[in-house]
Amino acid sequence: MSAEVLERLLIAVAISGLAVAAYLLFNRYTLQRASTKVSKFASYQSGLPAIVYFTTPTCAPCKTVQRPAIERMKANYGKWFQVIEVDASQQPEIAQDWGVMTVPTTFVVDASGQPRYVNQGIAPAEKLIQQLEIEDYSI
Repeated sequence: MSAEVLERLLIAVAISGLAVAAYLLFNRYTLQRASTKVSKFASYQSGLPAIVYFTTPTCAPCKTVQRPAIERMKANYGKWFQVIEVDASQQPEIAQDWGVMTVPTTFVVDASGQPRYVNQGIAPAEKLIQQLEIEDYSI
């Protein structure tokens, strides 16, 4: 391998590493920012894990992928968690408070009310189930 190719490879790896670090820091900041906000939802039930799901009426992936995934989860595990759906176009101040930059965005909140995961974009049902830590519960 020539020195020039190796140098370019190292630069590419460094840039990729910085991008991953920036993404992780942004997610941590978003979760920290949301940590006191879940209890403000009128439908929030303390002591029960939750998915806070940000969507809009015009979001095609929300309608065709994310909502069906959440509905399947509710059909199988509905007694183990709650879903709080927020229309970001009707409540932009809530979306802004939570740091939502795109829809769909899902936050996974543990039973103590602390946001543990943020998924910007589509999150498959399997990923949400794993994040909720309910895969071992019986249906």
